[in-house]
Amino acid sequence: MARRSFFLLGLSNSILLILIFIIRSRYLPFVQSYGWVYLLLAIPAIYVFWQVRTEPNAPQYRIFLIIFLVYLLAEGLLDFVWKIEFRENWLLLTPYLILYYTMNYGFIIMVWKVSRRQGILMLALFVIQMVANFSTH
Repeated sequence: MARRSFFLLGLSNSILLILIFIIRSRYLPFVQSYGWVYLLLAIPAIYVFWQVRTEPNAPQYRIFLIIFLVYLLAEGLLDFVWKIEFRENWLLLTPYLILYYTMNYGFIIMVWKVSRRQGILMLALFVIQMVANFSTH
C-alpha cells in the first residue's frame, strides 16, 4: 500500500513540476500567484510518511519522504514566504538544487526497486522535467 502511495506521490510531483515549468514560460505571474498549490503535496507526503512508519523494512521511504518535505519547506519559505530571489545566489541555490535532485532521485530509485516499468516512467518524467525546466528558465 505504501509503495503504491509513494509512486503516486512521485508521479504527482513530476507532473505538477512539468506543468509549472511549462506554464512559467508564458504565464509567470500566474505561477507566482498560484504556484503555492504545489506545496499542497505536503499533505499526501505526510500521509505516506505515516503509512511507511508501520512497515519495518521501509526506512529508505521515510528518508526520501523527509527529503521531499524539507524540499517543499524550502520551496515554500524561499518562494512564497520570504520571496527571495535565491536562484541568483549560489549560496542559497546549491542546497536547494541538492534537495531537488535528491528528492527526484528518491522518487525514481525507490519506485524502480519495486517496479522496473514504473521506475522507467519516473525517469522519463524526470527527463521531461529537466527539458521543461531548462527551456523555460
